[in-house]
Order: sequence, then C-alpha cells, then structure tokens
Amino acid sequence: MTIDFVREVMDSQDVIYFPFCDWLFPNGLKIDNVMFTIPWFNDTSIEVYKYGFLIALGMLLAVIYASRRMRSFGLDTDRAMDVILAGLVGAIIGARAYYVIFKLNELYLTDEGGLDIIKVLSIRDGGLAIYGGVIGALIFGGITAMIRRVKLPPMLDLMGLGLLIGQCLGRWGNFFNQEAYGTKTTLPWGMTSNTILNGLYFYYYPENTTVVTNRATEMVAHPCFLYESLWCLIGFLILHFYSKKFRKFDGEIFLLYIGWYGAGRFWIEALRTDSLFIPGTPFKVSQLVAGTCVLFSIILLIINYVSVKKNGCTFYYETDESKELLRLRDEKLNKKRRPDDNAALDEHILADGVDSEDEPDVAESESEQVDEDSDSVETTEAESVPEDESKTETEENENGESD
Repeated sequence: MTIDFVREVMDSQDVIYFPFCDWLFPNGLKIDNVMFTIPWFNDTSIEVYKYGFLIALGMLLAVIYASRRMRSFGLDTDRAMDVILAGLVGAIIGARAYYVIFKLNELYLTDEGGLDIIKVLSIRDGGLAIYGGVIGALIFGGITAMIRRVKLPPMLDLMGLGLLIGQCLGRWGNFFNQEAYGTKTTLPWGMTSNTILNGLYFYYYPENTTVVTNRATEMVAHPCFLYESLWCLIGFLILHFYSKKFRKFDGEIFLLYIGWYGAGRFWIEALRTDSLFIPGTPFKVSQLVAGTCVLFSIILLIINYVSVKKNGCTFYYETDESKELLRLRDEKLNKKRRPDDNAALDEHILADGVDSEDEPDVAESESEQVDEDSDSVETTEAESVPEDESKTETEENENGESD
C-alpha cells in the first residue's frame, strides 16, 4: 500500500479493501453489519445484525440437515430433536460463558471487583467462543439424550456434521463485523479497512498512541474467517460422503470432526491477532484446546479401529431397539395421516359429483343388480334343465327302438 492509499483507508468507514487484487473491488467493498431494523415502542427500534442472523441461519440449516439424516443413523426424530434443541441452548450459554471467563478481568468486572451482570448478558454486543459452544452443546445435549434415551454415539455423529455447517456459514459474520482477522500478509486475498488497519497497527506497535502513516503501509491482514469457513466446508463435504458409505462405527464421524476442526483451528489460530489467552501465560486457549482435540481424536480412532477389526461392529440402526423405535414412529405417523386421507377421499368423491351420503344408495343399487343377475342365472339354469332331460329321454327312446 502507498501512503496515499493508507490515508484513504483511514478516512473511510465500513469499507473493506483488497490492496493486492484491487481489480476485484477497485473502490473497496462497502459493508454494513446491520441486516435490518425492527420498529419498537416509543419510536425506538431493534437492529438485527448480520453476525447474529448468519449464526441463526447456520443453526437452522444444521438442524434441517440432521433431521433429514436421522433415520439413516437409526434415530427417532422426535427424541433426537429434543436433544438438538437442548444442544442449541447449551451452545449459546457455553459460547458466552467461555468468552466471559477468559475476558473476565478485562471486560466484565466492575471497579469494585464484582461481576457486571448486565455486560455478561449483553450477548448482542458480541463475545462468543466456538469451543465453549461445543462444550455447552455436549453437556446440555448429553443430559437430554440420557433423559430421552437417545443413543449418544450416532447422535454425536449428526452433531459433528451439523456443527461444520453452522461454523462454515457463521464465520462470515466475522467478515461483516471486521474481526477474526490475522497477521500481516502479502497474499492476493489480504484485506484491510479502517478497523483492521488500526487494530493490526497497534498489535505490532503497542507502544504508539497514534498511527504513523508510513508504518501502516504493511497493515494488510489474513482473512482468517475465510480460512476457517472454507476449512469447515471442505470437512463437511468429506465427512458427509464418508458417513454414507465408509463409516466404521457409531461415533466415528464426531471423532473425525473434532480432529479435522482441531487441526484447522490450530494453524488458523496461530495467525489471529485477537485470540483469547490463558491468564498470565503466552498460550492461546484455542490452540491448546485444538491440539488436545486432535490428540484425543487420533487416540480414540485408533482404539476403535483396532476393536472393529477384531470384533466387528453393529451400527445402532441395525439393532432391534432402533428398528422397534422407528416402527413405532411409522405407526404413529400413519395414524396421523389417516384422517387426512379420508378427507382427501371425500373431496375426491364430491369433485366427481357424488355426495358421500349417496354412497349407501349406490351400494344398494349394486346389490340389487347383483341379485337380479343371480336370479337370471338361476332362471336360465332352471329352464335349461328340462330341455336337457327331455332330450335325454328322446334319445333313450330312439335308442330303445333301434335296439
């Protein structure tokens, strides 16, 4: 970047530039983090942010995907959906709690040293951590699974696939918030803005109180949100197709998920400039958790692969318990459909110009017709018998005469 370009960036608001491929957006890309505004009481309004909207949309798509694949994993939809809903609540609580814990001294303590509850609950101001969301979803969802008697390993497989969908889409909320960017880069897709330039500058020169223009020419950042979104998309596509034909045991997809996501998050987190740190240490919390997840998944995968090779594996959808649950659910659905089917039949009859009350008359006329047909058959048979008998007698007489 030139000094003049730096000045242009610093004078602009809510515009993201791509200095190394300015042919794509020569004047930058104007963004707005507000999705829409809802009128409220007393001439006030509520702003719905794109960040929150994308997270909610990601959750919705994840739930839709999981619901469409529950049967292939042998799960009853009603019970499994209770687990998912509980997991979503736990994800929000866990994501917020995780962030608050590691930003406690910096943001959420009052001057007297107490906890500022208002700030803690102000989730619309930002501050969610994905690993906290996964932990919260596991706790709340796991408890609900035990209560509703849902088999946990196949449920976790669906959860892993759903999380990849939600994370892939939700990360784009960071783009509109101009956050989750990385260190300096000269790659073609590097990005900068007023917010990014200032944040990145003081990351490298914390001793300065103002931005020195000639130093700011290098303040172009890695789009870490994009890296993580693409990493989750690739992971979802791989695990989606793998789960259909190559799955070895229940719970495998979830272990592959935490291993895949952990590996990606470990190197992406190394680039980020806004990471959470373990208090009093230079270690990034997400890198430590990501590395632990990778090791944990590798160890459990090896143990299970060895066990499956020796003893084989029976998937939950193959068990009598799963088949019985799905059978009962099918019966329940069929009972719900029968009134609708009857109503549809009535509509069909009325559409043909025959009232349902006339059905007995139709049946009665058909019965009368059958009776008439049977009478005619009996009459015919009765009339035909004498002819045969007289013919037989005549033949016998003739035979007697000839003898």
